[in-house]
Order: sequence, then structure tokens, then C-alpha cells
Amino acid sequence: MHEVGAVQPVTIDTPHAGRATRVRFTMLALIASGTLINYLDRTILGIAAPALTKELGISAALMGVIFSAFSWTYAASQIPGGAFLDRFGTRLTYFLSVGLWSFFTFCQAFIGGVGALLGFRLALGVAESPCFPANSRVVATWFPRQERAFATGVYTVGEYIGLAFLSPLLFWMLASFGWRSLFLTAGILGMVFAAIWWIKYREPMQSAADQNELDLIVAGGGLVGQPVKQKLNWRDAGRLLGKRQMWGICLGQFAGNSTLVFFLTWFPTYLAVERQMDWLKIGFFAILPFIAASVGVLFGGWWSDRMLRQGRSPNLARKLPIILGLLLASTIILANFVDDNRVVIAILSLAFFAQGMAALGWALVSDIAPEGMLGVTGGVFNLAANLAGIVTPVVVGGIVAATGSFFYALAFVGIVALLGALAYIFVLGDVKRIELD
Repeated sequence: MHEVGAVQPVTIDTPHAGRATRVRFTMLALIASGTLINYLDRTILGIAAPALTKELGISAALMGVIFSAFSWTYAASQIPGGAFLDRFGTRLTYFLSVGLWSFFTFCQAFIGGVGALLGFRLALGVAESPCFPANSRVVATWFPRQERAFATGVYTVGEYIGLAFLSPLLFWMLASFGWRSLFLTAGILGMVFAAIWWIKYREPMQSAADQNELDLIVAGGGLVGQPVKQKLNWRDAGRLLGKRQMWGICLGQFAGNSTLVFFLTWFPTYLAVERQMDWLKIGFFAILPFIAASVGVLFGGWWSDRMLRQGRSPNLARKLPIILGLLLASTIILANFVDDNRVVIAILSLAFFAQGMAALGWALVSDIAPEGMLGVTGGVFNLAANLAGIVTPVVVGGIVAATGSFFYALAFVGIVALLGALAYIFVLGDVKRIELD
């Protein structure tokens, strides 16, 4: 017997299925590498900032504006970037996106003043905007439904792995060769990757995937046919914004991203100011929550796909890991009531692990996007997610400035996570493709 609303366990009936190629995992490796480079390019300014601000004479207040510049253009470009993706396809869009954002990163190595730095940060946000909608499109195209959550987790983990394990190398480069070397290296790396992408990426029907692999993907709902390239229909885009499924996943992703943004921006300051840790301890302890988040991303994806293969309904398999993740992420509030720093790090690691589980929202984009509108759907979704990159740092900074403490700042992050869980429970509704007809 199966639960009400459940689907039967997924079985794929293809001849010689055991000898199917695995080209889809090569494509997954490409977008995972692209995501790692994406987050490296957008965050190395934080590592370079102390030396850069000293050399260029930039005040802390002005540096705050420069930090936020990326998020403004990145968020504003999500829907146009998604529309470009739907119009021109994944291969060209990703190539241009990676190539341009890497070029703008490279150019930051040669700046001599605030104007140039601000301009390149704004340009970086525009160039990176199609990346995650394109990632989602690759997963929806190449992977059967019962593998999509894990595939989403694999490329999403690039957000955390790079920051967790490359930081020591980046700080060594900063000390040995100066801050400009960071932008030079990251920019060259990205431009080389753009060339590799152009050479390696193909749509399923144009690739080396054999018929067994194509049959497996088709049986699981993958979009293996030649992708339809459509111009943006603003009427349909407006109707999409009126669907409760979009509001549910957008509110939930904003909430989950708020926790992520706290760790990307204010977490080191919290350890230094609120917990009075020295920089050596911060360098060690700061890695642990990012490792926990990496594990959370992979675990959530594996668990979601496993439930789907066992015949659980998409509602349960997709929503449960995200809802549980957001509920657990709200435990960040408990750090306010603990004195032992080791316990604090344990609480923060649990919260970030849970946020990693909740990062599976991109798998839902693949499941609910209307036909021919995956790019725009992903753009709207990523716009909501990255509004957290604008709102959360400002709110946390305002709270800390007004109260001299992170107490209410952690409460804010935890409450937003709870609201996100409620959005997935009560607003999202059924996990199924949106029909606009």
C-alpha cells in the first residue's frame, strides 16, 4: 500500500539499461565548476577588502556601498537574464555569462579608484545573472526527475566548497602577491572555463549520450529534445507571477537565502565582536559551518530523490527536506542563550547544515516551470532569493548599530527562516508544472 497521493516507485524500462552512458554527469560537473567559479568571483572582494581599501583610501561606509552594488544589478537582471536564456539557449547564454563575468573580475585587478571598482561590480552582477537559471535548465534537460534534487545539490555545493576550502589559499596569495593577484587569477580561471564550456556542453540530442541514456532521461521527464527558444511573452510572465506556486517558492527561497547571506557577510564579524574570538580562531571555526552546509546540500538532495524513487509523492519528497531545513535553520536563535563558544559553533553549524538542505528550491523550479519558460521562472525565483542579499545585510547592520549586539539580528534571521517554512507549507500547494493556458 502507498500513501494517498503517492506515485508508484520509479522504474525505467529501456533495453540494455545497464550499459547506458553517463554523459549527464559530465554536464553536471560543468555547472558545478561554473557555480564554484561564480561564487569565487563574487566573494573575493571581501578577502581583498582590507588591503584594497588601504591602498585606494576607501572608507568603510563607501566600501559597504561597493559591497552591495553587485546584489542590486544581479537581482535586477534576473528576469532579463532568464528571458535571454529562453531566447538563445543554454550553451550560448552560459558561455557569454561566464566569459563576461570573468573578464569584469580580471579588470578589477587594474583599477585605480572607486569609480572603476563600482562600475565593474555593477557589471559583474549583470553578467552573473543567468547562471543559476541556466543551471536549473541543464538539470531539467539532462536529468530524470528522480535524480534532479541530488544533481541540484551537487552544483549548489559549489557555493560552499569554494569558500570553505579555497580561503586559506586565497589568503596566502593575498599575503604573498597582493590583492590584485586574486582578481587576476580568478578572472583568468573563469575565461579558461568559458572556453571549456563552449567545447564540452551540448544538448542531449547533440551529445555523445546513447539511446539508453536518452530513454532513461525521457522516462523521467527530462527535456531531451532540441530546446524551444522563445521570446519573452510579458503577458505570460505576468500570469506566472500570479500563481501561488511562484509565491510559495519565492518566499521560501528568500528565507533560506537570508541565512546564507548572514554567513557570507556578518558571520566573521559576529565571531570577532560578539564572541570576542581572535582571528586565528575565527579562521578555523569559520570553516566548520561551511563544511556542514556542504553536507546538508548533498544530504537533502539524496534524501529527496530517494523518497521519490520509493514512490513518495512529489509534494512530500520535494517539500519535506526544505521545510525541515528551514525549521532547523531557525535554531540559530539558540546561539543567543549560550556562553560556550564551542557550543555556539555547533549551533551555527547545525543551522547552516539545515540551510543547505533548504537550498533544494532549484529542483522545484525544474518541476513547476511552465513549458518554454524555465529561464524566466528561474529568473523570478533567483530575484526573490537575491533580494535577501540586499535586505539581510542592511537589516542586520542596522540592528547591530542600534543595539550594539547581535541578539536581535540572530532573532531576525531565525524568524525569517520560520516564515519560509510556513510559505512552503501553506502557500506553495502541489508540486506540479504550472499551466498558463
